[in-house]
Amino acid sequence: MQHPETRLALHHARAAHLRAEAHAHALAAGVKPARDLRTRVGWTLVEVGLRLAAPRPALNT
Repeated sequence: MQHPETRLALHHARAAHLRAEAHAHALAAGVKPARDLRTRVGWTLVEVGLRLAAPRPALNT
């Protein structure tokens, strides 16, 4: 079993490595910022909410 401080140090090193790889991949792929996707998803949720909140026409039975 590892000492907690050793485990934490390994975790920080691995996390830094993964962040660096993700950053390099984003630069190489020319990835757009996540804000575009976040904005589209947000507006889609707003539209769905407005549709759910809109009054429905009465059914003639």
